[in-house]
Order: sequence, then structure tokens, then C-alpha cells
Amino acid sequence: MTETASAPTTSDLDALEADLTGRIASAETEAELEEVRIHALGKKGVVSERLKTLGSLTPDERKVVGPAVNGLKTRINNALAARRSELADKALEARLAAERVDVTLPVRPAPIDTGRIHPVTQVIDELTAIFADLGFEIAEGPDIETDYYNFTALNFPEGHPARDMHDTFFFNQKEDGSRPLLRTHTSPVQVRTMETAKPPIRIIVPGRTYRCDSDQTHTPMFHQVEGLVIDETATIGNLKWILEEFCKAFFEVDNAQMRFRPSFFPFTEPSMEVDIRCRRTGSEVRFGEGDDWMEILGCGMVHPNVLRNCGLDPDRYQGFAWGMGIDRLAMLKYGMPDLRAFFEADVRWLSHYGFRPLDMPTLFAGISNQ
Repeated sequence: MTETASAPTTSDLDALEADLTGRIASAETEAELEEVRIHALGKKGVVSERLKTLGSLTPDERKVVGPAVNGLKTRINNALAARRSELADKALEARLAAERVDVTLPVRPAPIDTGRIHPVTQVIDELTAIFADLGFEIAEGPDIETDYYNFTALNFPEGHPARDMHDTFFFNQKEDGSRPLLRTHTSPVQVRTMETAKPPIRIIVPGRTYRCDSDQTHTPMFHQVEGLVIDETATIGNLKWILEEFCKAFFEVDNAQMRFRPSFFPFTEPSMEVDIRCRRTGSEVRFGEGDDWMEILGCGMVHPNVLRNCGLDPDRYQGFAWGMGIDRLAMLKYGMPDLRAFFEADVRWLSHYGFRPLDMPTLFAGISNQ
């Protein structure tokens, strides 16, 4: 209830001041303190009401009461400000106590120390370093391809049984009858490169590929790297030397004995599967030694029909190509037993098999830096 006084006396003002200062001191929150301020100094506050009575006083009374009431107002404002500061300090202390940090705990490692490069990214960097040293460029292309680039231009005729070798993800058919698909290999990039670049061509094509397959050694999405060389004098001898040099550098061995077996791919003729000599000890595979063999890639001389489809004269130009699985290379080199773990996003797996982000693979510093 608002209090008023027609002619406040000194004793009235002293009692009012005592009441207000007591309320201010007992306020425990900012909201309670604001209620006291409104009660005292609001438009209809008890101090404000006493200021309104000054106009009805005689000049002599105003000389006494005016300074007294204004002094009261000033002291109440100062008391409010002091209590507000006390409450703020008290709130800060409570927050500091609640958010206290134990500085004796060990410092958390920085992201640069805990972050890891995925093995697939690491192997792509290793491939790039090795083939760049051999004079190859990196080429890229779209993941969503047309039937022409994925099959027809690569010498897969319509209805040919070789198309059944690729369990393809198809999109819905378009109005013009075409049906886009997820590329089943990175070979379409070879076709696009031959259409736009003039020989000599020396490229590698790392990238994602897609097939309807999933087990311990196959996933619906996986990574491949293919290589292509086109010029007027390319031979199988050149192909064999490049693959041997790559395997020696990648697996970090002095000797990489390889054997080439006849095979079939629609886009190469002759076509070959390539095995590398190895030693198997339990789950461990060591290359460059032993009496066992392991298949690691496919290759061959580019089919003349593919050259014609790309606008190149097979009587003038010839070349060779090869392809291998990046995920499989990572498994063989770094001892990973299950391909599916590559795509499960398990931080524990990545912490174990991942690579430090600043240890970039180079031929002079080392390909694999763990």
C-alpha cells in the first residue's frame, strides 16, 4: 500500500528511511530489490509521494523538508546501487563455485594431436605421391554416370554378358529413355579424358565406385584407382615396369616379384590379372618374400574399340590401363581384417588405424608415417 504525507517531519523521514534500508538489506535477489525500488522511488512510491507534497508547503517549510526528502531519495538510490552490486558479486561467486575447474587435472590433448586421417585418405595420398613422381596427373569425374560412359564407350555392347559382372545401382528412367547409374568403376573418367585431352596421356583416377555387393571384403560403396597411359609407343613392358615400381614403393619392399595371368576385360586386349609374391604367416601377409601369390589388380592394353569410341586412331595410338581397389590396398598394407569397418565411423577404430594429420606421405620423408 502506498504511503503519503501532507507535511512530512524529520522523524517521519527517519522512520521511512529505516524501513526502506531494512527492506533493501533483506532483498536476496535482483527481483526483490527491484520491488523495493518501485515501492520507494516508483511513480507512486513512498519517497515520490513525499516529494509531491513539497508544493503545498510554505516557503519556510520547503527550505527544511525539501533538502531532507531529496537527501532521503539520494541515500535510498545509493543503498539500492550498493545492494545491487553486492547481489551481483554474490551471484558471480556462486557461479564461480559451480563452474570451478580443477587446474591440477591433466590438460586435454589438442585436436591436432587426437585427430586422425582415415586410412583410405592416407592410401590415396600415398598413391598420389608415388604416381606423381612417375609423371602422372590426377583426373576426376562424376559419380553419377550415363550408360554410355560406364559401359558402351568401354566396349560393353548392349546385352553383353560382361555387363552382368557389374551389379549396378540404376536410377529411375528419364523421359528420354536414358537411365543414369552410379559408376561401377572409375573407367568412365578415362573415356572423358581421352575425349578432351590430346596424347600423350598419363593419368591416375582415384575415386568412389558403387556395386550391389556387401560382405567381409566387399561393400556397396568402395574406392578404386585406375591408371591410363596413351601415346604412340606404349607397351606391356612399360606397364610391367610401372606396376613393379609402384608396388615396391607402396609396400616399401626392395623386390616386388609379379606374375601376369591372362584374363578378360571388355575394355582391354590383351587383359591380365596381376599377382604379387608374398609370404602368409597366420593373418599376416608380407610382400617381396615367400613362395605364395596374391592377386592385387587387373590390367591390359587399351582395346582399339575404346580408342575409336574416344576419337583416337588405334593405328597411331596405343596404351595400357590398370585398376585396383584402394580399400583392399589399405587392408593388405596395414593389416585390417574387415572392409566393413572402414565405413562404420567407429572413433576407436580410427584412433587405432588412423594417421596423424600433419604426417603427409612423401617419397623423400616416407610413404607410410604412423
